[in-house]
Amino acid sequence: MLGLLAVTACAQEVPVAAPQESPAREAVKASQPAAKLPPDRRKFAVLITGIGGEDVYVEKFGGWKDRLRQALVNRLGFAEDQVYSLTEKPAEDEQRATAEAVRQTFASLRKAAGPDSQIFVFFIGHGSFDGKIAKFNLAGPDLSAADYAQLLDGIKTRTMVVVNMASASGEFVKPLSGKGRIIITATKSGMEQNAPKFAEHFIASLANPEADADKNGRVSALESFNYAVKLTGDSFKQAGTLVTEHALIDDNGDGVGHPAAEAGDGALAKTTYLDSIPQQQAGGDLELAKLFEDRMRLEGEIEQLKLRKAGMKPEEYEAALEKMLLDLARLSRDIRTRQKK
Repeated sequence: MLGLLAVTACAQEVPVAAPQESPAREAVKASQPAAKLPPDRRKFAVLITGIGGEDVYVEKFGGWKDRLRQALVNRLGFAEDQVYSLTEKPAEDEQRATAEAVRQTFASLRKAAGPDSQIFVFFIGHGSFDGKIAKFNLAGPDLSAADYAQLLDGIKTRTMVVVNMASASGEFVKPLSGKGRIIITATKSGMEQNAPKFAEHFIASLANPEADADKNGRVSALESFNYAVKLTGDSFKQAGTLVTEHALIDDNGDGVGHPAAEAGDGALAKTTYLDSIPQQQAGGDLELAKLFEDRMRLEGEIEQLKLRKAGMKPEEYEAALEKMLLDLARLSRDIRTRQKK
């Protein structure tokens, strides 16, 4: 029964083969920029770019921030007015990265975001750890990991992704962890205090098809993490130097990060994306877009159930999986029905 359900639920519509185009026409199509996704008003992003200190870091952090912001708005369907950017040298539509500006930004998010919203928070810069308290360097007084935890707890939303790409960021995993949250850090602890290379590669993953490991046309949070981890490691090997940073991911809410999708981590990140492709697929049909998103959410829950299998009684696992697969089959049927209208 389960095997049949799985096939039914996961079956894809088989498209009619289109006539092959000439190599010249294909080359022209490949050279054309991808269509800009329509803004998704349920998505919000906060970019906190801290103090560089030295000119080389001021320039580097600013460049990373600009590339990240461009990717969010131009490729991934974020509305410009819902991307909050706080930085050392703010442009006209940005704020200076101070503790007060951070608090004001999260206060605005509490009012604007709803239970179905997705919040993405990115840290670019330097962090610190004195053996007890981890902080992220801002202009003026810094905020600690505990301060950010309090700010995030005030926002009640479906999914939250926090990517701390600063030094000493590993200490942010435990305070920020929670249900429905994906926490990614560039380091495994507060003792890794060299300026990380992770940020460059994570941001690059958002615009690089090579990061799409499963070739489904989308890059998940887990794929971006894996891509950045690999390229960061490769950079140390090529330089022949000691590895000074080890990234972590935690998405099961237990406050323990891991260097890969293991020990219960990775399932939520595997089915969480920054893009708005379901909305684009729906062609403006809000009901169809919701069906696509519900299917994606359920696929994520199935992945998480599989990770819990070892700790469940066989009959409990089979019953839970059967129910989810039935729900998935119904959603797929409803999507096909809606598409025919």
